[in-house]
Amino acid sequence: MQAIIMAAGKGSRLGELTKDKPKSFLEIKGKKLIEYNIQMLHKYGIQDIIIVVGYRDQDFIEFMKDIPGIKLIYNPFYEMVNVLGSFWMAQNELKDDFIYIHADTICDASIFEALLSEAGDIVLPVDGKPCDEEAMKVKVNGERVIEITKNMPCAESAGEFIGIAKIGKSVLKDLRKESTQLMREKAFISYFEAALQRIIDKEKYCVKKIDTKNAFWAEIDFEEDYNRAIAEIV
Repeated sequence: MQAIIMAAGKGSRLGELTKDKPKSFLEIKGKKLIEYNIQMLHKYGIQDIIIVVGYRDQDFIEFMKDIPGIKLIYNPFYEMVNVLGSFWMAQNELKDDFIYIHADTICDASIFEALLSEAGDIVLPVDGKPCDEEAMKVKVNGERVIEITKNMPCAESAGEFIGIAKIGKSVLKDLRKESTQLMREKAFISYFEAALQRIIDKEKYCVKKIDTKNAFWAEIDFEEDYNRAIAEIV
């Protein structure tokens, strides 16, 4: 199994906190966010890790130089594209089942274990708490995900996708095709989930949600997210 970590963004909404460092270099209890994710992957035997970098890429080069199995892919257009563009830059490095992670997202090991053990072509951990407008919301039919978008009315949502997923190699051909097509359509500000939605719409894959069961997870977009993660992480 491989992993791909999306770490190209600047994290400008964090203001002074990311003035002199990448967002994923923010520390909680002495450990960088990117370290949490690399160590989690290593704990479960995932050594082949691709990290897409952009803002302050030299910081990643220096930090990762002694960590085996890491391949850095530089996205020179990180200020002009969203996460989908970064994924597109690295998608041809993916050859196997893989874990997809936003570098600014960390989660409890129980969520990661459930993700790895659940069968499905695509498995998405979902927090079933009420969502806000900013959340990447999902709609389900039973346990099958039928829609994923930020634009969904909150009342229609089954919860928030936490930004960590397991995707089978059986999906890769179509996923590459759809992400490339979105780039051709100049959907440069699209999220990765735009490609996932096109996969869902094909109705040929098992796209499942799993419940986070109130376990800890955090996406660090704003200073209040960072402070909450510091207070709540075990």
